[in-house]
Amino acid sequence: MRKQSIFSILLGLSAMMWAVLDGYGQAPKSAVGANTPDGRKKIITQYCVACHSGKLKDAPKVFPPELDIAHVEKDPEVWEKVVRKMRAGMMPPSGLPRPDAATMNAFVTGLEADLDKTTALKLPQPGLHRLNRAEYSNAVRDLLGVNVDATKFLPSDDSTHGFDNQAGTLTVSPALIEGYRSAAGNIARVAMGDATLRQQTDYHAPEDTSQDYHVEGLPFGTRGGMIVNHTFPADGEYALKVWPVNLGNMDNNQAFGGISGEKLEFLLDGEQLHVYDWDRELRAGAAIHGGTPDFRFKASAGEHAVGITFLAQNYSPNINDLNKHFLRSTIETGGIAGFTFYPHVGYIRIDGPFNAKPASESASRKKILTCKPANAGEETACAKKIAATLARSAFRRPSTDADVEKLIGFYQRARNDGGNFDKGIEMVVQRVLMDPNFLFRKEAEPENLANNAKYRVTDTELASRLSFFLWSSIPDEELLTVASQNKLRDPKVLEAQVKRMLASPKSESFVTNFFGQWLQVRGLHAMAPEPKLFPDFDDNLRNAFEREAQMFTSSIVHEDRSIIDMLNADYTFVNERLAKHYGIPGVYGSNFRRITLDADHDMRRGLLGKGFFLEISSQPARTSPVSRGKTVMEVFLGVAPPDPPPGVVIKLVSTDSDAHGARKPSMREQMEQHRKNEPCMTCHKIMDPIGFALENFDAIGSWRTLDAGNPIDPSGKLVDGSQLNGVKGLREALVRYTPQFTRVATRHLMTYALGRGAEYYDMPTIRAIVRDAEKTNYKFSSLVLGVVKSEQFQMNMKGLSYGADTGAAAQ
Repeated sequence: MRKQSIFSILLGLSAMMWAVLDGYGQAPKSAVGANTPDGRKKIITQYCVACHSGKLKDAPKVFPPELDIAHVEKDPEVWEKVVRKMRAGMMPPSGLPRPDAATMNAFVTGLEADLDKTTALKLPQPGLHRLNRAEYSNAVRDLLGVNVDATKFLPSDDSTHGFDNQAGTLTVSPALIEGYRSAAGNIARVAMGDATLRQQTDYHAPEDTSQDYHVEGLPFGTRGGMIVNHTFPADGEYALKVWPVNLGNMDNNQAFGGISGEKLEFLLDGEQLHVYDWDRELRAGAAIHGGTPDFRFKASAGEHAVGITFLAQNYSPNINDLNKHFLRSTIETGGIAGFTFYPHVGYIRIDGPFNAKPASESASRKKILTCKPANAGEETACAKKIAATLARSAFRRPSTDADVEKLIGFYQRARNDGGNFDKGIEMVVQRVLMDPNFLFRKEAEPENLANNAKYRVTDTELASRLSFFLWSSIPDEELLTVASQNKLRDPKVLEAQVKRMLASPKSESFVTNFFGQWLQVRGLHAMAPEPKLFPDFDDNLRNAFEREAQMFTSSIVHEDRSIIDMLNADYTFVNERLAKHYGIPGVYGSNFRRITLDADHDMRRGLLGKGFFLEISSQPARTSPVSRGKTVMEVFLGVAPPDPPPGVVIKLVSTDSDAHGARKPSMREQMEQHRKNEPCMTCHKIMDPIGFALENFDAIGSWRTLDAGNPIDPSGKLVDGSQLNGVKGLREALVRYTPQFTRVATRHLMTYALGRGAEYYDMPTIRAIVRDAEKTNYKFSSLVLGVVKSEQFQMNMKGLSYGADTGAAAQ
């Protein structure tokens, strides 16, 4: 029998039986010996040392002679790695001897208990914590009542530990400072309704969007188009210009080819402004080359919904009665020969204001102008009151005289240059947005405190931590008031605030930013399945995947459901487009609604059946059992297999028949051929069965029963010998390991909340949170409260910065 390379064995570390993942129960009497020092040493000697003693160059040196199992407190970081891999089913490797499940469970449970008792907790400061783009946008919204797109002003944020709110990567550069300066000036002018501000804003439709159907938010009886929320800087006139795109007839000087009777409707906040008759007004084709003529309309300062859409028409049978009308009918793919498809809106531009007047009233002016001077003598006092109010909210603490005086200096400078009261306040706003107290989450160390001494952060600092955790924004007035009164340290008050904040609409930012990054929902926008192989995939479906994911995870948060629902919930959210994709009948219209999944759609339960999850783990032209297996391991078990060895290339092809009808090998056949080779076999024995269990879903998540003309075989065997037969079996297996999934979720929650990676010394706290949450059947709020009540969240340690003597981040 050929000896396996140790490298390939390491690639297959997931061979550890999955039964150990259940974790915290009492060990059977037959396994009690595994909890004694001698028993643990015997297990390590028999099953671990041969590979991990450092004698073999391919294996990491985990168990050197000096490592003492009887005193885990000497090397807690190493033992946490052992615990993590064992709880995730990664040791011992597949094909090698391993102890029975009871013995292994007793071993790892006892090891965790010793680590929990002996690991010294460190509280490293995450560093100078700058607001990321999402936090900046939300903070401006809550401070000034202005919705801004920070991507227009600020460079993208780097990501580490899976999130873009980690202090260590939120660095400062000259380009960023310039971006803040430009943003502050522009936002201040918009917020105060500066009549001299002239803007030209373009809104583009994604090239693979389809506009053959009703768009949510636009009136019924319309088809396609766009709806955008635009912030108008002042009261005045604005010009709207539209560039429609005709599919397959881009250069024939007919705006919409052979289609007649098209009418394009302009709307403002749902009210019709104008309807263009293309046959009568725009037949010359200007809509292709120069867009529609500028349409002038009046708007008040503030945010308004601008809609451009086509009135639904009755078309000839050669369009409506196609036997197979592809759902994808988009800009970049063009039409199909022989048919004329519906026209699309390519992009719109809003210019203005013209003939503008200073804003008389707007949401932002109401928020900023907490007083209005009746005469010139009252202006300075009013300006100071406004400055104090802005500083309190922006700096997340009670404002000081120094804060006010600094801001009033900019107010006075504007007045001395000939500006009026509004111009002075505009300069105050601009200065607030550039202040380090706004841009950075600053926390002060207490004086006269020894290095490495723990201390509790102030209530206002705790309020800031809490608001950026749950809202990605600044504290609101209620939270700031409670904190200013030093009431937030009361556990009952703190818990009440957490539950209030989770129930607030602002917590949608938590859903978008936390789940969107942990579950890789954001990755959808980078996915572009091959149109020739998947002609029904378009931006509409991509957006539906994203919306379903957001509404599903939002239900976990706002209904305070068990996190186990992420594994097996029997409900989801669909509109007509997504329901067609899933084969769910009786769903009509663009609005999303909640549905209960019946027996025929059992495969859609939990995350495993969601379109976003299946697409992000696929390739553009095919499924990927390897990628799906790896994604399941990362999301549900918190581990990932090692990268392939250098020089190993997997050459797989689409399993669709070629143009001559020649049969191609199925994905399973190709993978089985590849995994015959060393050092690939051991790793693929771990991932492939998981991926094959999901093979009934194609690369865009449609259900199928054939691959390359042959029936799909979704069966497989997990490393512990358990049999799988498709997505249901995989889902049921993951549900059995709920404690491990909950530990993974809690570790991500703590990483996101603290703005630093969860380290080995955080793991005892994470395990304690999960054990406590078990009492509520793992309600989501119990996990959040566990993080918020932890020392890591409420305290700090003087003189210890993140990255100094902190060890490697938990994987």
